[in-house]
Amino acid sequence: MKNVTDSFVSLGRWPSAAGSFGFNIDILSTNLINLSVVLGVLIFFGKGVCASCLLSDLLDNRKQRILNTIRNSEELQGGAFEQLERARARLRKVEKEADQFRVTGYSEIEREKLNLINSTYKTLEQLENYKNETIQFEQQRTINQVRQRVFQQALRRALGILNSCLNNELHLRTISANIDMLGSMKEITD
Repeated sequence: MKNVTDSFVSLGRWPSAAGSFGFNIDILSTNLINLSVVLGVLIFFGKGVCASCLLSDLLDNRKQRILNTIRNSEELQGGAFEQLERARARLRKVEKEADQFRVTGYSEIEREKLNLINSTYKTLEQLENYKNETIQFEQQRTINQVRQRVFQQALRRALGILNSCLNNELHLRTISANIDMLGSMKEITD
């Protein structure tokens, strides 16, 4: 503070050299003098109103920016909450659908499993029936073959006995009767 008062006191002691104008080379003291003069003039003429107006305007502008920022943040927060709720609702919906697909999938698997088992049993029954039919067919064919062989052997023996016992006329009549009998047997078996 002593420096400031010294600088004011030094104003009265300008070096004068017979009408010449001099400069104070002490930068610190001259800057302080200039600043104090400017501030004094501002305070005296503005009576503090302008400084408080500027400060008040700055504070009001700052307050408005802060309020706008808070309002924007609240709007964004509200939008974010809405998006969050929509996302949660979608998540719940997707979880329900997934559970439903899971249950449907399990029941579908069980149904397919039962269908496959039933189909396999039906196929096995058909194969068993086909096997039985084939066995019966083969048995019947074998029986028919044995009958034919037995009949042929019996016929040969009978013909052999008849040939040795019969004359030509009786022999021809017996042959034609046998031929007729064989023809009728053949029609029955066909």
